Amino acid sequence: MTLSKRVAVTLPAGPKLEQTIDRLKWAEDQGYSDAWFSDAGAPDTLTQVAAVAHHTSTIRIGIAVTPVYTRTPAVIAASMNVIGQLLPGRFVMGIGSSSQTIMGQWNGIPLDKPLTRVKETAIMVRSMLAGEKSDFQGETLSSRGYRQAPLDNPPPVYIGALRPKMIEMAAEFGQGVIFNLWPKSVLPKMMEHVKIGAERAGRNWQDVEIVNRAMVLATDDKARGRDLFRAAFGPYYATPVYNKFLAWAGYSDAAGTITEGWAAKDRTKTAAAMSDEMIDEIAIIGTEDEIRERIQADADGGVHTSIIAPLAATPEDVQRTFDAFTADKFQLR
Repeated sequence: MTLSKRVAVTLPAGPKLEQTIDRLKWAEDQGYSDAWFSDAGAPDTLTQVAAVAHHTSTIRIGIAVTPVYTRTPAVIAASMNVIGQLLPGRFVMGIGSSSQTIMGQWNGIPLDKPLTRVKETAIMVRSMLAGEKSDFQGETLSSRGYRQAPLDNPPPVYIGALRPKMIEMAAEFGQGVIFNLWPKSVLPKMMEHVKIGAERAGRNWQDVEIVNRAMVLATDDKARGRDLFRAAFGPYYATPVYNKFLAWAGYSDAAGTITEGWAAKDRTKTAAAMSDEMIDEIAIIGTEDEIRERIQADADGGVHTSIIAPLAATPEDVQRTFDAFTADKFQLR
């Protein structure tokens, strides 16, 4: 099976539902194959997907990713049952562990045993989608006696992953793997762990879809784009999950300085730890030709679906970035 190469807009488009509907309809009209939601806070993502589904006819909708700590497997499976009926064959559910900030600070939930929690959620949700009666006792989750009517074609479950063990587990127990915020030099190493996990499950690694949320900005001012990245993602790389990932990816000095700067509430030190070279490895900033070239390079390296997530900028910058990837201007090879 040869998986197709796809380009997606990122959603939601703003705090108002009509903003997301407008972007979704525009993306479908402009030939985007996909639209992928993030899931961190308001407006609620699963509710949004159900609310906007009838505004689409061809586009695939995905979630990257829903935290497994805030919704039980039965709740996730029940929500997927509804959305699967609204978007038959056009919905992908991504799950993941999220971060200490979103879980611990926002929700007051400890981020305990994330790999096991995500794995057990994936196992249970896939079983529930198949209509099997639950009889599960794991390290972090349990369920007895839950059953829901199966769908003819249940939505697949993809798993967000960063470092080796989680990537391998995602390729073994998920139906796809979702990446985020990685330096381009580390992609081959990440793909090796996809292969390991897929082989454990007796699968061909080339049948595992790789989805990536790419931080992109179409601009003639790269210095401004890099500063936007520093402001937006310094807090990300200060969290233990992303800080450890950055160190594993070869930027241990930067990771250490970010930790020190964030602990001291020194945003200048935190931002300065992210060099231009490091940002250019992670973010995709440049002219239309330059950003399209990088998305194609990611696809050549193993990414099947690239989610175009414009860096926080003006509405004009966001639109320029999305315009660079309409079907009449760009097709992945």
